[in-house]
Formats: sequence, C-alpha cells, structure tokens
Amino acid sequence: MEEKKTFDKNSIIGFLLIGAILIWVMYMNPTQEEKPEADQVKEPAKTEAVSEGDSSENVQNTTETSDLQSIENDSVSNILAKREYGAFAYSALLPSAEDNKITTIENDLVELKVSNKGGQIIEAKMKQHDTYKGDPVYLIKDGNANFNIEFETQNGKVLNTKDLFFEPELSTDGDRQTLSMKAKVSDVKFLEFYYGLNPENYMMDFAIRSQGLSDVVRGDIADLTWEVKAFRKAKSISYENRYTEIVYQYEGESDDYTGQGDEAIEEDIEIDWVAFKQHFFTSILLTDKPFQKGKFISRNLVQDEEVDTTYTKNFRAEIPLELKSGEFSESLNWYHGPSDYQILDDYDRNLDEVVPLGWGIFGWINRYIFIPFFGFLSGVLPSYGLAIIVMTIVVRIVLSPVTYKSYLSQAKMKVLKPEINEINEKHKDNQMKKQQETMKLYSKTGVSPLSGCIPALLQIPVFYALFQFFPSAFDLRQKGFLWADDLSSYDVIYEWDTYIPLISWAYGNHISLFPILASVAIFFYMTMTTGQNMQQSSQPGMPNMKIIMYISPLVMLIFFNNYASGLSLYYFISNLITIGIMLVIKHVIIDEDKILAKIEEKKKKPKKKSKFGKKFQEIMEQAQEQQKNKKK
Repeated sequence: MEEKKTFDKNSIIGFLLIGAILIWVMYMNPTQEEKPEADQVKEPAKTEAVSEGDSSENVQNTTETSDLQSIENDSVSNILAKREYGAFAYSALLPSAEDNKITTIENDLVELKVSNKGGQIIEAKMKQHDTYKGDPVYLIKDGNANFNIEFETQNGKVLNTKDLFFEPELSTDGDRQTLSMKAKVSDVKFLEFYYGLNPENYMMDFAIRSQGLSDVVRGDIADLTWEVKAFRKAKSISYENRYTEIVYQYEGESDDYTGQGDEAIEEDIEIDWVAFKQHFFTSILLTDKPFQKGKFISRNLVQDEEVDTTYTKNFRAEIPLELKSGEFSESLNWYHGPSDYQILDDYDRNLDEVVPLGWGIFGWINRYIFIPFFGFLSGVLPSYGLAIIVMTIVVRIVLSPVTYKSYLSQAKMKVLKPEINEINEKHKDNQMKKQQETMKLYSKTGVSPLSGCIPALLQIPVFYALFQFFPSAFDLRQKGFLWADDLSSYDVIYEWDTYIPLISWAYGNHISLFPILASVAIFFYMTMTTGQNMQQSSQPGMPNMKIIMYISPLVMLIFFNNYASGLSLYYFISNLITIGIMLVIKHVIIDEDKILAKIEEKKKKPKKKSKFGKKFQEIMEQAQEQQKNKKK
C-alpha cells in the first residue's frame, strides 16, 4: 500500500518537472510572429562573417551545398536530355546547344545562315538581287523551309535532326569557307552536316556523314524530308506562280515536273536532282550517287490574289537515304541562286532543264540560236529593250522569204477567185463535181490552197520558241525600257486599288500599254490578210478569217496584260515589221496582173500528171460514177 502512494507521488513530481521544463523552453524560444525580427537582426551579421572569411566552417558548408545542388541539376538535365534526344543527349548538354545560335557562311553572291538547332539553313539571301519592292531576295527566311532526317536508334527511339543540337566549326581555306555541324553522341561519335562554299559560286558542297554510329542507329534507311514555301518576288503573283514548280531529273538524262496545281508524284526510279523552281530563282538538291527513289509534292498557295500575297507554292521532297551499318555517307550539292540559263548550264549537270525553254525543236532553237544571239546583242547595245527590237527585226527579215511565199500563194488564190466562184455556182447542187472541177483548176494553174498554209506552219517553231524565251530570260529581270520599269513583268500606265472580281481575275488591276500596241498591230495585220485569205477560209476545213481577225487582238489585249512587257514589246515590233514587209511585197514585188498572165500561160500548157494525181483523179471519177448509179 505504501509502494503505491510512493509511485503516485513520484509521478506527480515527474509531471511537475516536465511541465517546468516545457515552460522554460517556451520562454527561451519566441513565437513564429517574433522570429522574423530575430532573423532580420542576426542574418546580416552571419552574411558579413562569411564574406569576411570569419567562419570557414560556414563557407565550406555553403560550397558543399552548392556542389550538391549542381550535381542534382546536372543529373536532372541528363535525364531530361536522354529522354528527349536519346543517344544524342551529349550534344544537347554542350554550350553550343542554343536555339537562336547561328553561323554564317557567305561569299559575294549568297549569304547562308545555319542554325545550331537542326544544323540546317534557316536563311538564304541573294546579295546581288532585289524583289520588285526593292527588298533583298530571300529563298529561305522566317521558317519557310525545313530540312530533316528521321532515323531510328537501337533502343527503338525515333529521332529527327531538326530537333537535335549541332556544334558548329567554321573554317576558311583561302577564299573557301567550310562549316561542320556535328550532332554528337560523344567526342568521337557524331552525325555531321558539312557545308563548303567557294567564292563567286551559288553552288555549295553539302555532305551528310557520320562516325561511330553503327551501334547507335538501327536499320538501313533514313528518311530525308526537304520542304520550302516559295516567297513571292514579282509584281504579278499569278504570273510568277505560272513558272513556279518542282523539276527533277531521273535516270541520268530524263526530266519531269509537277505542274501548276496540287500534285504529288512518286517515282520508284533513280533521282539525280530535284529543284524547287521559282520564276527567276531556284533551290536545287543534287547527289553524286543517285537517290533510289523520291516523292515530290507541290501545293498551290495562291487561291485568291487579294489574300494570298506572300507565298506562291509549297514544295516538299521525301527521299530515302541508304545507310551502311548505321552510318551516313551522302555526297551532295546544294544550289541557291538565279534560274539563269547561262549560270545553270555552266555546271554541266543538265540543270538548264530548270529553265522552261520549250521541248524538242523549240528548246533547241532557244538554246543554240536565240540565247547566244540575244546575249551578244545585249552586250553591245545600250539597253535590253533595244536588244529585243533588233533581235525581232533580224528574225522577221530572216523569215521574210517564208512570208513572201505565203503572200504569193494568197495572191494566186485571189486571182483564181472569179473562176472558183463560177465553178461553185455551176455545180452548187453537186458537191463531188464541184470539188473535182476545183482540183482540175488548181492542177492546170499550178496553184495549191495549202501552199499558203505550209509557210505559215514553218514559222510556228520560231514564234513558240520566242514565246518561251522572253518570259524565261533572267537578263530582262528589272531592266527598264521607255515607260516599262521591268521587262520581265508587266508595264503600267494606269492602275486602281479596287478589286473587281471578273475584271481583276482576267485582266488584273492595271492597264499595260505594250499589249494594247501589240493588239492594234495584230488587228491591222489581220485586216490586211483577211481579204487575201477569204477564199481559203471558204474552203471546207479552213478557218474563218473574219473570226480570227477579231479574236487574236482580243486575246492579246486581255491575257497579255499580266505578261512580261518584253514579250508584248516583241509582238508589237514583230507585227509592225510584218505589216511593212507585206506592204513592200504587195506594192513592189508582187504584180497581180503578172500573176494572172502566168496562170493563163500554165492553162495553155498540157500538164503532165504524176502517178498520185492520176490515181486521185481515177478515185474521184469512180466516186462520181457511183453517185450517178445511186441516183438511178
């Protein structure tokens, strides 16, 4: 019983002691509201002591804490980098791993800026050329282009080079600049984009190669994708867009193009180069070892000229690259420059096919006649406008014998017109007899209704070749003549801002003078020849010359309003010269009375028929006999 009381007493004493201790602790430690004031008093002293080196233990503790935090941060960065970049996390942790860090490689012609992010060209500037607004010409700028290679690593992760960081190394060898961009797995393992630019050259060496990636990259194929949205550079975006398309060469000599609409072409054949061609500038990717196949996609971005004013087309090329044991080894070239026939032809890689000079004989005439001749004239004459005029005069003089033959045939048909009318009236109810008698008259007089058409057909290759030549002549770009400030674009004598749907779609928002002059000249030319050709037009299958007389000037007036003023200048001068030549032929060279006398002479002479003529006459007589028997 005594023990129990003693325990209770001790317990009470213990509780009292614990309570006293708690009270003392609370008294010695202030509340949370009071603590900030103590910290404000003590903290400066602590900081001062550390800065003065009075407390080496505190400094050591702070340093150790900082190192630990740095290690922890590095560990987190490593984890995040490996998660995003896989084996190439090493490159992402280098000091060069910056999105906005760029390296410039340039010469006197072109300036190229390459980004550390993706190792690709993010800006390609033409140093010696401006847009119609006077701004520098950029083929690549503000994210309009993308170059990417997609591949798979051994752990199944899919990587894209556009997301990787590349370490740049720029060097100079004389006037040649080289830039090595390396996405690194380690110091000795990397994927490299190599750029090499020589002076006075738009063509750049470009290589995709790797070292030590055989244990990193899986598979034997990587997918290369190259995409560009082509900037507008000319006054008429629709006219410029007409000459903007993808052109590519395959199997060493053949070439093809995507056309003007939305088009996707997949070729399972060897591809030598692919060009993202704009009207007067182009970007071309070439390979020394042909790509095994490729897919080329072109999408038209101009649906409404009032809204779509920045880009013409979106180009995309998808090309598989062959790998050898996980290693890249592609020797390429990259061209960023003018679509100038002379410049492209000098590379001797069939790049002149990028310039649309026409197929077959039309292209041959341009390559070997008009381009050299115009180059000579523009070199000796003070302006390109005068060069066009002189070249047009020379072409018309050279073709004047053909014009003479055509006009002579028309004059003969005019002389025979009374006799033909008489035959038509006499046999108006017998079509077979009428044709037979008409053919006899032609045979006796030595006149052929086709003799006037054949000379005209001989001129078509020349006219079409020139139609292709002037819009493609880079030398005419931004060269002025008279009121036209740019012979490669339309001239303007009046323009308006209001958009008129039907008129603006077909005619534009301006009036060009050269097409008007060309239309007037064509009208007078057609007026002069309509009377001569009327007899021919009355024959079955021949065109109605009265309709052509009015349609031709109208077509010139409307559709050529947005065309290059150099082309309209050519048509104007050409028709003026043709009118002059025809007046000389009519009033000086050809005498219709003499033609009639010669025809009468031929009528009197017995004409020996050829085997074909005899056979044709027999057929006609048999057909006529059959027709008589049917009537009976």
